[in-house]
Amino acid sequence: MQPVLINGQWRDSSGSDSFQAENPATCELLPDVYPVSSWEDCDAALQAAEQAAEALWQLPGTIVADFLEAYASRIEERAEELVEMAHLETALPKSPRLADIELPRTTGQLRQAAAAARNGSWSLPTIDTNTGIRSVYRSIGPVCVLGPNNFPFAFGSISGGDFAAAIAAGNPVIAKANSSHPGTTRLFAEEAQAAAEQAGLPAGMVQLIYRTHHDVGERLVSHPLVGATGYTGSRVAGLVLKNAADRAGKPIYLELSSVNPVVILPGALQERGAEIAEEFVSSCLLGTGQFCTNPGLMILQKDTGTDLFIQSVSQKFRDAPVGTLLGESVEKGMVAGVQTLQDAGAELIVGGRSGGGTGFCHQNTLLQVTGAQFLSQAENLQKEIFGNESLLVLADDLDQAHQVLRLLEGNLTGTIYSASDGTDDIAYGRVASILRRKVGRLINDKMPTGVAVSSAMNHGGPFPATGHPSFTSVGIPAAITRFSQLQCFDNVSSNHLPVELQDENPLGIWRFIDGEWTH
Repeated sequence: MQPVLINGQWRDSSGSDSFQAENPATCELLPDVYPVSSWEDCDAALQAAEQAAEALWQLPGTIVADFLEAYASRIEERAEELVEMAHLETALPKSPRLADIELPRTTGQLRQAAAAARNGSWSLPTIDTNTGIRSVYRSIGPVCVLGPNNFPFAFGSISGGDFAAAIAAGNPVIAKANSSHPGTTRLFAEEAQAAAEQAGLPAGMVQLIYRTHHDVGERLVSHPLVGATGYTGSRVAGLVLKNAADRAGKPIYLELSSVNPVVILPGALQERGAEIAEEFVSSCLLGTGQFCTNPGLMILQKDTGTDLFIQSVSQKFRDAPVGTLLGESVEKGMVAGVQTLQDAGAELIVGGRSGGGTGFCHQNTLLQVTGAQFLSQAENLQKEIFGNESLLVLADDLDQAHQVLRLLEGNLTGTIYSASDGTDDIAYGRVASILRRKVGRLINDKMPTGVAVSSAMNHGGPFPATGHPSFTSVGIPAAITRFSQLQCFDNVSSNHLPVELQDENPLGIWRFIDGEWTH
């Protein structure tokens, strides 16, 4: 049985249940056995994290930055082993996906978070010299991070963006591994703990459990010692945790579900329909469709060229190889999801059944409905299906497309393709006026798959894309403030203030003083 990491020590779990990860490509269980933690493990981790949070109050952000930088370097030194383990547990390609894309993104995020922690400007120090009142964003306390199955590195619970942001804000992190890749998470935790010791951080700064029963997870995110939680995963499980956290008044930041609508305007279809078809299919099937920004809904208007476009997309779906899904539950979810769409009136064009590839897999699947059908069954026809599937909505005209857009739920992204010669400009304005309020990131003339690690990025959106439309899980410094609280100091002498608010400004950071930015 693999040990858990609690209070700086690898130790046996107090839980009696266990589980094993499976290799999605072979459908076989992997040999390592992992514990399902009881409340005793969680309670011990919380107590250690609280002690670490108190110690961190006195430590400068430079020490946290040293940790994040050392951790990134240690990950690079162990890259080959991490890639091998992640490939075994997820069947994601070693190259380019894991080694050349996701791992460099992971270390890049950690280093961006380190720079923010070292600089301190993310905390928005604000000073009113007339009243003697000063405020700054600072750590909120122990943070729980629950990562997804589809990004074992870049969104991992002890390596990804939520982890980096929480640490940069000066919080200890209790990470819960995703059951799809516990071995990968364990390797990261080994290097995180070594880097924490190297930087001189308190023992409970980084901790790891692998899995809990549902009632234990609810108790954890709602515990009085928890400052906040970051969660990426299914809508059903996320809302259960949100309900528990909300009852206790605990912040929880959720990334849940998104169909990422793509609107193709008539001028664009006539101008470059073949090119758009290729982009759409490539985006839909990339990573076997297991991206949170996968284009799961396309809105077209019945027009010259529409039938030819659909035929082209359909043939490409048929011809493309079927990829491996992340696990049996993903395959079953696709089967159930496709059936839900068909029950709601969607016509199956391509695919629709399990199989067609290696291991856990499902045929590349394309369905279509009319605009009128969508309007009558909007709730069921926009449920996210995690995998290599997409739904085409054929609106009669722009007015009906407008009605379809009004019924969309919140999404991470929304895309509009329009003609380069300006013939779609009026239609674009009508579409964008609605779509802009429905999505976190509005995209023009390219597919949504992929999330750039940029300070300007918003990887968030209205519910149910996330639990709160004003926050992003990608992009430093904005992602950091989720795991902070605004702290105000009234008539506190300079030597008792956090370093960001002291008169001397030893860090030389930008501060908002008497209505002006200065440093």
